[in-house]
Amino acid sequence: MHTVQRVGALDVIVKPSPVAMVWNEPGRPHDAIAAPGVRLSPGEALVEVELATICESDVRMVRGERQVTTPLVLGHEQVGRVVAIGEGAVRSDGVPLELGDRVVWSVTVSCGECDRCLRGLPQRCRSLAKYGHERVHRGWELSGGFATHVQLRAGTEVVRVSEEVPSRVLAPASCATATAVAALDAASARVDLASTGVLVTGAGLVGLTAAAMAIEAGAQVIVSDPDAARRAFARGFGALTADPAARPPSPERLATALAALEARDVPEVLVAVETTGIPQSVHTAVGALGVGGVALLVGNVPPGSEVCLDPASLTRRLVTISAVHDYTGAQLRRAVAFLERSWRNVPFDELVGATHPLAEVDDAIAEAATGEFVRVGVAPGRRPV
Repeated sequence: MHTVQRVGALDVIVKPSPVAMVWNEPGRPHDAIAAPGVRLSPGEALVEVELATICESDVRMVRGERQVTTPLVLGHEQVGRVVAIGEGAVRSDGVPLELGDRVVWSVTVSCGECDRCLRGLPQRCRSLAKYGHERVHRGWELSGGFATHVQLRAGTEVVRVSEEVPSRVLAPASCATATAVAALDAASARVDLASTGVLVTGAGLVGLTAAAMAIEAGAQVIVSDPDAARRAFARGFGALTADPAARPPSPERLATALAALEARDVPEVLVAVETTGIPQSVHTAVGALGVGGVALLVGNVPPGSEVCLDPASLTRRLVTISAVHDYTGAQLRRAVAFLERSWRNVPFDELVGATHPLAEVDDAIAEAATGEFVRVGVAPGRRPV
């Protein structure tokens, strides 16, 4: 149990001291650092982390597959409780933050004033900072979710969440869930999802969430993934499924699922949400679209990857290809609202496997890297067993 003492207008002392797990380089275990004093500038807040979940991007960084500046505190999917508030700190909806608020927050910190922010693209702000991605420096040591506390900076979208919803459901809201909202928003700008055929390639958390949201909106959805357990989860909330590795005469082929759509009076796929980042999967998603369809590229394709597309086919089919990266504050609020109304019907908590104490974050990341679970948890308040 942590206690918080304000020793000045901006300075906060937490006992015992907040601890963050710092990552330095591939192959080296995390180091624990303590941050006994926190200085909250106007608009900032200090949150005690209840649970963090490990995103695939965290795994890629630890493997050295993404270029980052170290040392840094990883983790950008988490839920926590406000324990100290700077002057003027507000939630995403403009309501002042209160002590004790249970919250999730955006992965991005935006200025709200640059040309990109004013164009409605705060996730690509000119002065962008990102939780779990920034080099640790004095004054912002608590900058990622793999810590007992996170210091929320001004310009962060903070959303209060229900006390009833399990932390295993809420923690990924600030990454996978909000990204799924952004993808379907981009699709809905061109296609009415109701009674529309939707193909989701990849049954990671973004893909499964986008599929569940699309079904809620009235779409007929196919989820394509090689993992049988993930396909079974998708079928549990009403999706058709396909195995991209299936070959004739297997009934798991994508062609079989497309035929099943036609049997439901849905003649073609008009939305494809590509979440894997695999070039062949991108090709499949775009190729499956009917006339006037839209492909949303959400997965992180490795830099330098190439996808061969036929421009004539795209032109004849009037296909739109759009990219999605992160999200806005309004989309994070809608992500939370979706989880709060759907978690009993779609058991997202079952997608989080083992939960490890903070000191065992290296073991947790190694477990996440196996792919056995869609997510693995890190609970700072949990004691080693």
